[in-house]
Amino acid sequence: MAPRILLARHGQTEWSLSGRHTGRTDIPLLEEGRRGAKLLGERLHRGLWNGLPNVVVRTSPLVRARETCDLAGFGERAQDWDALMEWDYGAYEGLTPAQIHERQPGWLLWRDAVPDGESLAQVSARADEVVEWARSEDRDVLVFAHGHILRTLGARWLGQDISFGAKIRLDPTSLSILGWAYGEPAVERWNDTGHME
Repeated sequence: MAPRILLARHGQTEWSLSGRHTGRTDIPLLEEGRRGAKLLGERLHRGLWNGLPNVVVRTSPLVRARETCDLAGFGERAQDWDALMEWDYGAYEGLTPAQIHERQPGWLLWRDAVPDGESLAQVSARADEVVEWARSEDRDVLVFAHGHILRTLGARWLGQDISFGAKIRLDPTSLSILGWAYGEPAVERWNDTGHME
C-alpha cells in the first residue's frame, strides 16, 4: 500500500486568532490551542488510529507546531524539520490581510507572494521536498506544521500549482490526509476538526 501523509495544523495562537500572518515569529499556543492539541492527540491514540504506532513523525521546529506535536503525544517520536516551517512572510510578517491590502490593494499571497520574504517557487520547492520524502517512505507519515505550508503540501501532493492552496483552507488543530485513489494522488480527508466538537 502506498504511503499517505497525515497533516496536523498547530493549535490556536493569539496571531492566528486575530488573522495576523505568522511566519517565522515564534508565537506560543493559547490555552484553546493547547486544549485542541490534546484533543487531536486523544483522537489519534484511540480507535482505528491506535496511536499510529508505525508512522514516521516530523514537525516544524517553531514552538506552536512543536508544542502541538508534544501535547498530541508524538513529541518523543518526532524529528524537527525546517522544511515544515511556515512561509517566511518578510515585510508582511504580523500583518492582517486588511493591513496588507492598504499597502498593496488586491494582494493575494498565492499569486503575489511577499516582499522581502519567500517566493512562490521557494515555498513550492520546500513542499516538493516534503512530498518526495513522504512518498519515499514505506509507511504513512505524520507532520505537524502550519496553515500555508500545509495548504501548499496539499496542492503539490495533487500535482497542482501552489496557487491551488488558495482554495483549500485549514483551521487550527485540523487533521488532513493525503493519499491515493486508483493509483493517483488524492485527498482522503481535509480540514477535519471533528475532535474539537
